[in-house]
Amino acid sequence: MHRFANPNRFLRLSRAVLPWSAGSTCVLMIAGLYLAFFVAPPDYQQGESVRLMYIHVPAAWMALFVYAVMAAASAAALIWKHPLADIVAKAAAPIGACFTFLALVTGSLWGKPMWGTYWVWDARLTSVLILFFLYLGHIALTHAFDDPLRGARSAAVLALVGVVNLPIIKFSVDWWNTLHQPSSVLRLEGPTIHGSMLIPLILMALAFTAYFISVLILRVRRELLDRRIRVMMANRAGR
Repeated sequence: MHRFANPNRFLRLSRAVLPWSAGSTCVLMIAGLYLAFFVAPPDYQQGESVRLMYIHVPAAWMALFVYAVMAAASAAALIWKHPLADIVAKAAAPIGACFTFLALVTGSLWGKPMWGTYWVWDARLTSVLILFFLYLGHIALTHAFDDPLRGARSAAVLALVGVVNLPIIKFSVDWWNTLHQPSSVLRLEGPTIHGSMLIPLILMALAFTAYFISVLILRVRRELLDRRIRVMMANRAGR
């Protein structure tokens, strides 16, 4: 991991990865959306409203995945003092917040025709809302101190504390009686969803992942550039 601690090495690697991740985002998104909205059949119970699943479910998966990435980066920053880890965590937080917000909005739109309401305070929805607040808290703490290092450390501690919410989100539909349907894809027994719906769902999930990688690289590169500019300005002011 420390091999990539050098910012210059990261920038060289990111220049090689970014065109592939950006291109993969476009190809996978186009293929996924086409299959989701023009090829996949409507659900026998949910009808055409099931097509929200192809946005909602990948967004919900990414909300969890990005938080796991942010927490791992925060642990690396606190334990090993990895020089890029706090930058990765800072860059990932707004992206994760957007995915979580998208999951909450599309879930509400999907819930209205299915449950007759946009929102219920059940375990899955409430724990995802808490995840959204954790992202906002991380962003706020990062910018709450004049000393960026103090802000990064406080945000890292919050990210690690919030990890306990991830298994609660995942298993909430199994632990408690809830309106939210049980998992139909990420199951030990295998997916229960038909292949005609599973394939576009997986393509959309891969597209969201490639998009996350692309945006994360761009945000980390911008943060590195901003820090270099701040150091140069501080050096000039100190002369």
